[in-house]
Amino acid sequence: MTNAADTLPPADRRSAFANAPMGIALATPTGLIVDANPALAAMLAYTAEELYGRSMLDLVHPDNRPAAVEAFAELLEQRKMMRHETRLLRADGSVVPVQVTSSWVDGTPDGDPPHVVAIVEDITDRKALEAALVHRSLHDPLTGLPNRILFNDRLHHALERGRRERTPTSLLGIDLDGFKQINDQYGHPVGDEVLVALAERLTSVLRASDTAARVGGDEFSIVCENSGRPDAETLAARLRDRVREPLRLASGLALPLTVSIGIGTAEGDVDPERAFEALVREADDAMYVDKARWQD
Repeated sequence: MTNAADTLPPADRRSAFANAPMGIALATPTGLIVDANPALAAMLAYTAEELYGRSMLDLVHPDNRPAAVEAFAELLEQRKMMRHETRLLRADGSVVPVQVTSSWVDGTPDGDPPHVVAIVEDITDRKALEAALVHRSLHDPLTGLPNRILFNDRLHHALERGRRERTPTSLLGIDLDGFKQINDQYGHPVGDEVLVALAERLTSVLRASDTAARVGGDEFSIVCENSGRPDAETLAARLRDRVREPLRLASGLALPLTVSIGIGTAEGDVDPERAFEALVREADDAMYVDKARWQD
């Protein structure tokens, strides 16, 4: 395969190589770097001289090397353009995510040996945007808590772990009492501020393995891995005490808060698929019983 840049005069090729905004490396068929442009050197915090003679694979993060070895072998075998994402190591050991587009270049009658051209693009910003989009799709924008999609995933995970380890899983269903009245009397901005405060109080009493999620307007759930009913009841008591603490909003408004809590528990010997719906239903039903008792 002949690279399109090889049709340029040598001086123009060198200028394009040196001034390209993306990193470029030329390497032997064994993967040794024989030339690197300034953009690649700057990206990896090396000089071009320091990159000379290094194996391209040595620059790949250890966790990504098996895939990189496979991609390079495929390039040598098929001799067509290959594109893949990986992570490279800078001189200081920090990591940069990149997209690498590699091409095979045949040798020329003039004596230029066959070699590999690798164009390396820093995709740090793209990865950050992708991570932000994923986070946004799985979290409630108001409270920052996991949303129902992530809640479902965490509950499935907890039940699967419970079956493997033969340990119980508990679920707390939580509803903020009188939230409609708060919205009606003080307006939605105050209601939003109350929900944020409640989310902070929920997370303040959790263990590292617990997951609190906002699953509805004023409805929250807590997934408790490796927890039977006594542990869940202890958590519910701590949560009630925490929520009852005086809440003073930024406006100076003081509001008393209470929550209704229902608990469901699945033993570790149950099928996770069947247990999921039963556990959610048990916690919801218990929460409505609790709400009716307090209203009475």
